[in-house]
Amino acid sequence: MDIEKDFIALITSNQAIIHRICCMYVDNKVDREDLFQEIVLQAWKSIKSFRGDAKFQTWLYRVGLNTAITYIKRDRRHSLAELQFSQQSYCDIIYEEDKDILLMYQAISKLNKVEKALVALYLEDYSYNDIAMTMGMTPNHVAVKISRIKTKLKELSKQLS
Repeated sequence: MDIEKDFIALITSNQAIIHRICCMYVDNKVDREDLFQEIVLQAWKSIKSFRGDAKFQTWLYRVGLNTAITYIKRDRRHSLAELQFSQQSYCDIIYEEDKDILLMYQAISKLNKVEKALVALYLEDYSYNDIAMTMGMTPNHVAVKISRIKTKLKELSKQLS
Protein backbone atom coordinates (compact mmCIF):
# COMPACT_ATOMS: atom_id res chain seq x y z
CA MET A 1 0.00 0.00 0.00
CA ASP A 2 1.41 3.39 -1.05
CA ILE A 3 0.11 6.02 1.36
CA GLU A 4 1.09 8.90 -0.94
CA LYS A 5 -0.82 7.48 -3.93
CA ASP A 6 -3.82 6.62 -1.75
CA PHE A 7 -3.82 10.14 -0.30
CA ILE A 8 -3.67 11.75 -3.75
CA ALA A 9 -6.53 9.55 -4.93
CA LEU A 10 -8.66 10.48 -1.89
CA ILE A 11 -7.95 14.20 -2.28
CA THR A 12 -8.66 14.06 -6.02
CA SER A 13 -11.97 12.30 -5.54
CA ASN A 14 -12.98 14.66 -2.71
CA GLN A 15 -11.57 17.95 -3.94
CA ALA A 16 -15.08 19.42 -4.31
CA ILE A 17 -15.28 19.45 -0.50
CA ILE A 18 -12.14 21.57 -0.32
CA HIS A 19 -13.37 23.90 -3.06
CA ARG A 20 -16.67 24.47 -1.21
CA ILE A 21 -14.84 25.32 2.00
CA CYS A 22 -12.57 27.72 0.11
CA CYS A 23 -15.57 29.41 -1.53
CA MET A 24 -17.25 29.91 1.83
CA TYR A 25 -14.26 31.30 3.67
CA VAL A 26 -12.18 33.44 1.30
CA ASP A 27 -13.18 36.04 -1.23
CA ASN A 28 -10.69 36.00 -4.08
CA LYS A 29 -9.03 33.50 -6.38
CA VAL A 30 -5.48 33.84 -5.06
CA ASP A 31 -6.58 33.37 -1.45
CA ARG A 32 -8.78 30.40 -2.45
CA GLU A 33 -5.81 28.76 -4.16
CA ASP A 34 -3.63 29.39 -1.09
CA LEU A 35 -6.29 28.03 1.24
CA PHE A 36 -6.81 24.97 -0.98
CA GLN A 37 -3.08 24.20 -0.79
CA GLU A 38 -3.06 24.82 2.95
CA ILE A 39 -5.95 22.40 3.47
CA VAL A 40 -4.26 19.70 1.38
CA LEU A 41 -1.00 20.25 3.29
CA GLN A 42 -2.76 20.00 6.66
CA ALA A 43 -4.62 16.89 5.51
CA TRP A 44 -1.32 15.32 4.45
CA LYS A 45 0.29 16.18 7.79
CA SER A 46 -2.72 14.75 9.62
CA ILE A 47 -3.45 11.67 7.51
CA LYS A 48 -1.85 9.36 10.06
CA SER A 49 -4.42 10.57 12.61
CA PHE A 50 -7.27 9.35 10.38
CA ARG A 51 -8.44 6.23 12.20
CA GLY A 52 -11.41 5.40 10.02
CA ASP A 53 -13.95 5.94 12.82
CA ALA A 54 -15.73 8.38 10.50
CA LYS A 55 -15.87 8.59 6.73
CA PHE A 56 -12.86 10.16 5.05
CA GLN A 57 -15.11 12.98 3.80
CA THR A 58 -16.16 13.84 7.36
CA TRP A 59 -12.55 13.85 8.50
CA LEU A 60 -11.54 16.00 5.50
CA TYR A 61 -14.30 18.49 6.31
CA ARG A 62 -13.04 18.78 9.88
CA VAL A 63 -9.45 19.33 8.72
CA GLY A 64 -10.60 21.76 6.01
CA LEU A 65 -12.85 23.81 8.27
CA ASN A 66 -10.25 24.04 11.04
CA THR A 67 -7.60 25.02 8.50
CA ALA A 68 -9.86 27.68 6.94
CA ILE A 69 -10.62 29.24 10.32
CA THR A 70 -6.94 29.26 11.27
CA TYR A 71 -6.03 30.70 7.86
CA ILE A 72 -8.47 33.57 8.26
CA LYS A 73 -7.35 34.33 11.83
CA ARG A 74 -3.70 34.28 10.74
CA ASP A 75 -4.20 36.46 7.66
CA ARG A 76 -5.15 39.94 8.84
CA ARG A 77 -6.50 40.89 5.38
CA HIS A 78 -9.63 38.90 6.20
CA SER A 79 -12.40 39.78 8.60
CA LEU A 80 -14.12 36.90 10.35
CA ALA A 81 -17.32 38.92 10.54
CA GLU A 82 -17.87 39.95 6.92
CA LEU A 83 -16.28 38.04 4.06
CA GLN A 84 -17.63 39.11 0.68
CA PHE A 85 -17.40 37.35 -2.65
CA SER A 86 -15.38 39.26 -5.20
CA GLN A 87 -16.77 40.09 -8.63
CA GLN A 88 -16.78 37.02 -10.90
CA SER A 89 -15.09 34.73 -8.37
CA TYR A 90 -14.53 31.02 -8.92
CA CYS A 91 -17.70 30.37 -6.93
CA ASP A 92 -19.68 32.82 -9.07
CA ILE A 93 -18.54 31.08 -12.25
CA ILE A 94 -19.53 27.63 -10.96
CA TYR A 95 -23.07 28.78 -10.15
CA GLU A 96 -23.41 31.41 -12.88
CA GLU A 97 -26.38 29.69 -14.51
CA ASP A 98 -28.36 29.37 -11.28
CA LYS A 99 -28.88 32.78 -9.72
CA ASP A 100 -30.69 31.29 -6.70
CA ILE A 101 -27.66 29.18 -5.80
CA LEU A 102 -25.35 32.14 -6.31
CA LEU A 103 -27.58 34.26 -4.05
CA MET A 104 -27.50 31.48 -1.44
CA TYR A 105 -23.68 31.40 -1.47
CA GLN A 106 -23.54 35.18 -1.19
CA ALA A 107 -25.81 34.96 1.85
CA ILE A 108 -23.67 32.15 3.29
CA SER A 109 -20.60 34.37 2.92
CA LYS A 110 -22.13 36.69 5.52
CA LEU A 111 -22.48 33.98 8.18
CA ASN A 112 -19.97 33.54 10.99
CA LYS A 113 -17.36 30.78 10.87
CA VAL A 114 -19.36 28.19 12.84
CA GLU A 115 -22.52 28.85 10.84
CA LYS A 116 -20.58 28.45 7.59
CA ALA A 117 -19.17 25.14 8.78
CA LEU A 118 -22.63 23.86 9.73
CA VAL A 119 -24.08 24.95 6.38
CA ALA A 120 -21.23 23.30 4.47
CA LEU A 121 -21.92 19.97 6.14
CA TYR A 122 -25.70 20.37 5.86
CA LEU A 123 -25.45 21.08 2.12
CA GLU A 124 -23.48 17.87 1.72
CA ASP A 125 -26.47 15.98 3.19
CA TYR A 126 -24.64 14.94 6.33
CA SER A 127 -26.97 13.70 9.06
CA TYR A 128 -27.31 15.77 12.23
CA ASN A 129 -25.41 12.99 14.03
CA ASP A 130 -22.50 13.23 11.56
CA ILE A 131 -22.51 17.03 11.76
CA ALA A 132 -22.58 16.82 15.56
CA MET A 133 -19.61 14.45 15.56
CA THR A 134 -17.63 16.68 13.17
CA MET A 135 -18.44 19.92 15.00
CA GLY A 136 -18.29 18.62 18.57
CA MET A 137 -21.95 19.40 19.30
CA THR A 138 -25.01 17.38 20.20
CA PRO A 139 -27.43 16.46 17.39
CA ASN A 140 -30.13 18.56 19.10
CA HIS A 141 -27.85 21.59 19.18
CA VAL A 142 -27.10 21.07 15.48
CA ALA A 143 -30.84 20.95 14.71
CA VAL A 144 -31.47 24.21 16.58
CA LYS A 145 -28.50 25.94 14.94
CA ILE A 146 -29.53 24.76 11.44
CA SER A 147 -33.07 26.02 11.99
CA ARG A 148 -31.78 29.44 13.08
CA ILE A 149 -29.34 29.57 10.18
CA LYS A 150 -32.13 28.83 7.68
CA THR A 151 -34.10 31.78 9.06
CA LYS A 152 -31.01 34.00 8.93
CA LEU A 153 -30.24 32.94 5.34
CA LYS A 154 -33.80 33.79 4.24
CA GLU A 155 -33.40 37.28 5.72
CA LEU A 156 -29.98 37.75 4.13
CA SER A 157 -31.26 36.55 0.75
CA LYS A 158 -34.05 39.14 0.85
CA GLN A 159 -31.50 41.85 1.61
CA LEU A 160 -29.23 40.76 -1.24
CA SER A 161 -31.90 40.39 -3.93
